[in-house]
Amino acid sequence: MQRFYEVMFIVRPDVADEELDKLIAGLEQTVTGGGGRVRSTEKLGRRKLAYLVRKFSEGNYVLLTIDADGPLVAELERRLRVSEPVIKFITVRMDEEDKRLAKIKAIRATRKKLSAIPPEPVPAPAEVAPAAEAATPASA
Repeated sequence: MQRFYEVMFIVRPDVADEELDKLIAGLEQTVTGGGGRVRSTEKLGRRKLAYLVRKFSEGNYVLLTIDADGPLVAELERRLRVSEPVIKFITVRMDEEDKRLAKIKAIRATRKKLSAIPPEPVPAPAEVAPAAEAATPASA
C-alpha cells in the first residue's frame, strides 16, 4: 500500500553541490528502485541550526516528498542513517496529516460564522412616562 511521506534531511555545510546532487540522486534511485515514486525534491538551501548537531551550526536542508510503503521508507531511513554527509533527518507520514486537516476543515465548515449572521436590531430605549416622575415624593 503506497502512502505519502515527506523526508527532510540536513546535510553537512561543507559538502559540495555535486556531492549533494549525487546523494539526492542515490536516494531517489532507492525510492524508485523499491517501487515507490518521488513526487518532488526541494533543496531548501543553507540554514542556521537551532543547536549544534555533530559540531555543525549550519546545514543544507533537502525535502523529498515520496509515495512509498513501509519497508521502502525503512530502507531509505537506514541509508540516511549510515550516510556520512547527513547529520539529521526526519520522516513524516503526510496522508494521516491530510486526513486530520480535512476533518478539521469539515468541522469548521459546519459551524455558522458570526460575521455572516446579520445583527439583530437593537430596540429603542423606552421613554420614561412623565406621570412616573411626578409620582416620586420630593424631599423638602
